[in-house]
Amino acid sequence: MEVFNSTGISEFFLKGFSGYPALEHLLFPLCSAMYLVTLLGNTAIVAVSILDAQLHTPMYFFLGNLSLLDICYTSTFVPLMLVHLLSSQKTISFTGCAIQMCLSLSTGSTECLLLAIMAYDRYLAICQPLRYPVLMSRQLCLLLAGAAWALCLLKSVAETVIAMRLPFCGHRVVSHFTCEILAVLKLACGDTSVNEALLLVGAILLLPVPLALICLSYLLILATILRVPSATGRRKALSTCSAHLAVVLLFYGTVIFMYMTPKSKKARVSDEVFTVLYAVVTPMLNPIIYSLRNKEVKEAAKKVWSRRKACR
Repeated sequence: MEVFNSTGISEFFLKGFSGYPALEHLLFPLCSAMYLVTLLGNTAIVAVSILDAQLHTPMYFFLGNLSLLDICYTSTFVPLMLVHLLSSQKTISFTGCAIQMCLSLSTGSTECLLLAIMAYDRYLAICQPLRYPVLMSRQLCLLLAGAAWALCLLKSVAETVIAMRLPFCGHRVVSHFTCEILAVLKLACGDTSVNEALLLVGAILLLPVPLALICLSYLLILATILRVPSATGRRKALSTCSAHLAVVLLFYGTVIFMYMTPKSKKARVSDEVFTVLYAVVTPMLNPIIYSLRNKEVKEAAKKVWSRRKACR
């Protein structure tokens, strides 16, 4: 991506929390612990969904994709952020900034689509149970997941290319702890109307539209559940959706606050704290939510662990 640099800037300075040394010393152990939990928890979900044959279903295929996305997303910026929390040299190369921006945009966007796909999967499983194996075939699962990854990567590459071709006129201090696209665009001394329009279209397509589809899916699911005569059947149907619904509320609540609310011209520490909440805490909580609220995941994890111990 070095060819994007037409302004002579070789690196950016990521300001982050540099004005708050005490906050940096507090964030380092907290973010380190959360990142470790994110890696271990999501890796465990991916491993269990692969190793246990009973979890070779569309629901757990998409859950494995979600966990892989969380690992990729946090790994695009957390390791460098941790280094910067302990260092006064908080720089990132121009190319590194472009790559970080592209990958974080891509993985975050893919998660928006994947959560909508998972809601559609739950709708088919509960509202069309007899036709579910045919409607949600392995080929369709691969197509939906692959399309989400590929389309969001293409969108993110386009947004990154257009952003990094802007003239920065020597401005290199990013008021953020990562190369977040909105923070980088504030440094541009040229016209950013095309970038803003592209980001707005992307935000509408990846936030309100998938969220509307998720809400529609759950309204149909709720209508179906209310018609189930047995209380046990209703509880079982709700239990398959509760973890996903909790993740949706957590993810969309924080991301809508970040990208769909008006931003002041001056960078605020509160914005960065909420970004940490969205970017670090949410991926850490996803496997915890699914593990605590899903008996199949817990039982599969116990079986895989027992098998591993028996092989020693």
